[in-house]
Amino acid sequence: MGVLSCNRKNCENVMCDRYSCRYGYICDECFDELVGSGIKTNIDDFMQSAKHTYDTESATEYFDAEFPDQREVEI
Repeated sequence: MGVLSCNRKNCENVMCDRYSCRYGYICDECFDELVGSGIKTNIDDFMQSAKHTYDTESATEYFDAEFPDQREVEI
């Protein structure tokens, strides 16, 4: 048994739960991106496209400063 690697270009995620006989395995992150891209997305093109990577730590800090969690703001 393999590690069930995502078959999307440049994706290094493993232990994928979704599988297509035609396209292979896809991880949850890539699947969410595929769904978000809309029903007219060409799956072949999507699977050959590079996975988007984001600097979530910097983005979280930036957006958290603009939109502070009101549950954490002292009154």
